[in-house]
Amino acid sequence: VQLQASGGGLVQPGGSLRLSCAASGSIFSITVMGWYRQAPGNQRELVAAITSGGSTNYADSVKDRFTIPRDNAKNTVYLQMNSLKPEDTADYYCYADSNGSPPWTYWGKGTQVTVSS
Repeated sequence: VQLQASGGGLVQPGGSLRLSCAASGSIFSITVMGWYRQAPGNQRELVAAITSGGSTNYADSVKDRFTIPRDNAKNTVYLQMNSLKPEDTADYYCYADSNGSPPWTYWGKGTQVTVSS
């Protein structure tokens, strides 16, 4: 499985940004896709995830602001980020859990999001 993430950038507080993560390869083995983020000096934290069945999970800090839609035809999940705050500034990483043999977690390259005026 290969993951190609894109869409980071600089945005003002209160603004919106959409990240994309396109999967390729053995996508049939993917059970969960989502996003982690890591700010300088902080641990990596789960932001949002979506299962192959469509169930979603969000960090409390982003609930009601972020969503994780997906386009199955494009094998792509997105992270729609609204009402962005300076504390959302971080490197965002797309990931995919695979139930292959052996099970594995794949990672995309980080994409930087900076929320600043």
